[in-house]
Amino acid sequence: MLPHSKKETETGETRVDTETPGSAKGGQEPRVQSVARAVKILMAVAQSENGLKTIEISRKANLPKQATYHLVHTLMTSGMLTHNEQGLHVLGLRIGTLAEAFRRHLSPPQHLTPFVRKIANETGETAYATGWWAGEIVNLTTWRGSNPIQASEVTHGSYIDAHARASGKLLLAFADEETRSHYLAEHALPARTSQTITELSQLHEEFQLIREQGYAVDREEYTIGLHCLAVPIDAGASPYALTISAPTERFKQRFTDFLEIMRHIASDLSGLSK
Repeated sequence: MLPHSKKETETGETRVDTETPGSAKGGQEPRVQSVARAVKILMAVAQSENGLKTIEISRKANLPKQATYHLVHTLMTSGMLTHNEQGLHVLGLRIGTLAEAFRRHLSPPQHLTPFVRKIANETGETAYATGWWAGEIVNLTTWRGSNPIQASEVTHGSYIDAHARASGKLLLAFADEETRSHYLAEHALPARTSQTITELSQLHEEFQLIREQGYAVDREEYTIGLHCLAVPIDAGASPYALTISAPTERFKQRFTDFLEIMRHIASDLSGLSK
């Protein structure tokens, strides 16, 4: 066997992925550098507002310019990246195929959906369940409420800026120290609004408060005009959270009712999961 072939065999050693929905584990060392770099490029573009120049990708992904140029070219020819009207690199059509497949494959645990629906029915607000998936926090299922003015529906599988969301803060607060530290090291704390917590020390104080009171609130930290309430399942031992979103004024008026309803339903769900 040629040395090059042998190297490829060793580098491409098959690894069995045992992570499942609800797993907070993630962040294993990548085995193939070029693949890891390509992923960093795609993530940099995905997290940009309107696309990036090649030099901007290099800087944001912390990659050498030459390597970035070649990888971007490969991603362009494979349909993973394309150019917009401004000549910036944006995600290509094939990423849409992957995103749709991800949402299709990301099936929520069957026992969660009826309780999310019950929360929406009893509060009249948009309700959803979030949870850990391979080291990331994702939205698992959403149910629209009956009130005429509703919060925008959270896309299935989509989840960014956990530090600015009630559910994200709650799941981080109740996560083990290693999981929480790794997540925060890998994710920036951008200011979504003037209310967003962007200081790590202040965020840890928020986590302590959440653990003490047993729930988390987003006070226009993600979107102006919107408040959210998240409660844990199994007192935080479960990797899932239940959440509602409501217009600020209605949320303030009905907060006590919302909290009572959600705690009761979370208690029922906790009993079912034991």
